[in-house]
This record gives sequence, structure tokens and C-alpha cells, in this order.
Amino acid sequence: MSRPGMPVQGTPVSVPDEVLRTSIVERLFSRAADHRPVFTHQDHAAGAEETLTWAELVSRVGVVSARLRELAEPGDRVAVVAAQELAYPVAFFGVLAAGMVAVPLMDPASRALGERLTGILADCAAAVVLTSRRSVRRVREFVPDGHVVVVEELSGPGAEPETVLPESAAYLQYTSGSTRDPAGVVIPHRAVVASCWQASLAYDVGESTTCAGWIPFFHDMGLIQLLCVPVYAGCRSVFMAPLEFVRRPERWLRQMSDYPEVFTAAPNFAFDLAAEAAPPDGLDLSGVRTALNGSEQVRPGTVARFQEAFGQYGFRREAHRPSYGLAEATVYVASAGPEGPTITTFDRAALAAGTAVEAVRGQELVSVGRAVGQLLRVVREGRSVTDGTVGEVWVHGPHVGTGYWSRVDDTFGAWLEGHGGWLRTGDLGVLHEDQLYLTGRLKDLIVVDGRNYYAHDLEVTVERAHPAVRRGRVAAFGVADDRGEGAVVVAEWAQDLEADGTQVRRAVLRAVSLEYGLMLRAVQLVSPGALPRTSSGKVARSAARTRYGDGRG
Repeated sequence: MSRPGMPVQGTPVSVPDEVLRTSIVERLFSRAADHRPVFTHQDHAAGAEETLTWAELVSRVGVVSARLRELAEPGDRVAVVAAQELAYPVAFFGVLAAGMVAVPLMDPASRALGERLTGILADCAAAVVLTSRRSVRRVREFVPDGHVVVVEELSGPGAEPETVLPESAAYLQYTSGSTRDPAGVVIPHRAVVASCWQASLAYDVGESTTCAGWIPFFHDMGLIQLLCVPVYAGCRSVFMAPLEFVRRPERWLRQMSDYPEVFTAAPNFAFDLAAEAAPPDGLDLSGVRTALNGSEQVRPGTVARFQEAFGQYGFRREAHRPSYGLAEATVYVASAGPEGPTITTFDRAALAAGTAVEAVRGQELVSVGRAVGQLLRVVREGRSVTDGTVGEVWVHGPHVGTGYWSRVDDTFGAWLEGHGGWLRTGDLGVLHEDQLYLTGRLKDLIVVDGRNYYAHDLEVTVERAHPAVRRGRVAAFGVADDRGEGAVVVAEWAQDLEADGTQVRRAVLRAVSLEYGLMLRAVQLVSPGALPRTSSGKVARSAARTRYGDGRG
């Protein structure tokens, strides 16, 4: 059944033309006389909050834009390399206002992040690097000093924004690299406003909304939810640094409690961390309108644990919105509606064979709802398939990027149903009762003796097999050698629990065999932190396969 006022997968509401013609920067500068707060940085390390009003933001963005026009040309790439702070939105929108292409990147707080930074800067040929006083010392370790501009040190008259075309590039969104090397998705101006329109409609965002959270700005979800949607909708953003959440998850809970009409977003693991945290005094989550759960597979147990922990503090189950998106589509694709999470049990054997059949016992999956403002199809062997058949998810709409920077790839521009422009997501899914359920990644599908196994399902089973296996720190992947096809699992384990490695391996082998009838080729236990991760914290399966696929680690 379709929810009232929302489209089914095949007949979506179109993004209005006037939305696509008005850039995010034009929307920002239209509020130059607005003295309401727009961005608030919660700096827990300093025990302080700092806020910018719309008028202050427009003024500072104009100054950055004016300086950039002295240093580079329209269309040049300008990297934004700063911590999670007010300098970031000032720099990001300053680049867009100058008619240049922003490249949102991470503060190089470690040698590994610094090496990733230098690789991306070389790939995009950045003409200028914008940074902050807080980050400049670290940035100069990896970037020639002549290319670095500190945003807070700029002064002088501001400039009006450059006129940009809807199809011109706004920014490059570098992917996290969970299944491939990082690549820069070219996001045009029309895709930015289209994605903001879709998210605002899907999550009911308006001027009274508080966009709250901690997702890093260089991540597609953080960039849209905490920076672009507030500017598009004319509402307020309240944010903290990701590490401040990880160190004390209750800070996120307090943030959601302290502000009105909250729209927040986080990956599934964050909801688990929050559910394990001690609730702060006076916690009231009745003002949370939407808690977007996305960026990784949403787990039924997480939905239940979070509700059990915080339902008593006013959190409504309907506010929990499992969602799906990817950088190649700017961010948004589909989401649960006002009804909240839908969890369905499917027959495991039928699902492995490519068909979704409801069952009393089997594989529980959380729906990611329906698409808004775009076309969504499940495709198998080049054709759209009906409800109940597993295939690759394809999407089409004005929110889709134009391709990868300086790369040729068949991800974009595919043909289907008589027209081009389709995005092949690489994600496997199935439509059931007009809701989308994701089953895995096409590149992560493990085939053994002609039978399909989804890496994520194996990983969940391994996590549950023994308490020493760390939650969210397991990688499953396929291997092929002279013995044929097989499956390997690599898991981080907590040796401080005095667990015996042999017992843990046996528990994992037994659990996978009982649940799937699959004998793993190998189970490798590694120390905490040993599994390679993406810049957004997810386990990088392809890198894990490269590192551990030979069975030796």
C-alpha cells in the first residue's frame, strides 16, 4: 500500500523546474538580511558553542568568493580541508559562490588520512586549498604552502555570487572506497538542489526544522543533511565533530533533546552505540521528527534496541527512518515514510536463488521504503523486473551525478525503458509490496557451488557466533583458486575476554554452517583496528580481500 501523498516506485513526483533553475548559492544570498541562526558548532572539547547567522554567513562567503577569484578561474577545483567547524560551510559555499568546483575533504588528522588527501588533491588537480586556523598546521604537512588559504584570515569587501548553469559542476564528492579506490563523483548544481528538494519532501523539512548531527562534512550524507539542506530549506543546523560523538555517544542524544523539531541522520552503528550509552539527565526525545538511519545496512536488532532504550524518553518508532542513498546520486534515493521501519522475514533459500518469498522463519530485512522525486527500478539481465525478483537497483533523476572525475565508467548513462541517463548503483535489491529491500552489493556477492551468499548476511551471523567477535568489524568475501570457489571471513576479536582463538573459529564455522549450509574456506581472527576501513568508518571489503584473501593476512 502506498502512503498518502507519496509516489510508488514507478510513478514518482518530478522535481519542479524552478527548483532546478535556482542554485543553492542563490538561495543562500537571498537571506543576506536574515539575522536568525543558521549554523551552530557544538565544540565539546572547548565546552562552548559558536553560531553564525544567515547575514554573517553570506558576508563571510562573499569574502571567500572574492579572494578565490584573485587566485583561480571559474571551473577550477578548490579543496576544502578543515575540521568539523564553522569555517567549513563558509569555505564550501565560498567556492560555489566563486563559480568554482568545491572538493570537500577531511582534516588530515593522521598519516593515513594525509596520504589519502594528497592522492585526492593530485587526482582533482586542486588549484587552491581552503583550510582553517585549527587545521592549517596539519594541512601544510601535505600541501605546498603557496596553495593554502586560511579562511578566518581573509578580510575585505565581499563579492556577489557568480551566475552558474544547472549543469555546471558544483563539487566533486569523493566516494569512501568501500568497494573500490576513491573516485570523485561530479555533482552539478541541479543535482544539489534536486537532492535537497527530495530530502526536504521525504523527511518533511521546513524553516522550523533543526538539522542536527555529527556526520562528517566530507561525507555525502553529512554534506547534504548538515550543510546543504539547511541552506535550501532556510532552517538551522547544529553539529559536532564525529569523534566527539564516538567518544561520548550520549552527546548526540543530548543534542537531539535540546533542540526543536529535529531531523538527524547517522549510520546504523551509531544507533547501536547510542543505545548502549547512559541516557543523560532530563532526556526528552519527543521533539525528534526524523532519525535517518542510512549509509550502511539497517539491522532489525538495531531498530528494536534503539526503541527499547529510548521509547521511554519520548522517541517515537515512526521517527526512525531507514533510508538508502549513495554518492553517485548526490545522496538521497529512498526512505521509509511516516509509518517508520517495516521489517519483513524472507525465505533464506529463495532469497539466495533470487526471489523474495515471505516466511515465518528466515532472513529478516528492513525496508528502505520508496523513492521520492526520481525513477527507481530493479534490473536483471538488462530488464526491469517485477516485485519479488532480486536484481540491481537502478535510479534516474535530476539528482544523479554526471560521472566520475577524469574516469570512464559504465555506472552512469545506462539505457533502460527506451531512454538513457540511468545510474547503475551496484546494489542488489528487491521490491516487495512496493517497498525496496536491499540484499547486498553486486561486487560483494559470494557464489559458491552455484549458490549466492550475501556478504552482509554472513557478517551478521559471524558477529553473533561468539561474544569475542567485535560488532561491525567483520569482512566476508569470496575467493577462487585451484580448489574452486570459497568464502573467507576476517573478524576483529576482543582478546581481553580471555577467549580461545580456536574456540572462536569453531563457533564461527558452526554458526555459518548451521544457518547457510556453507563451510567457510577460512576464518581469520585479527586484532582490533586491523581490518581496513573507508574514510567514513565502514569496513572496506575489497581492501580486506586484498590484504587477507590469500589466507595468511
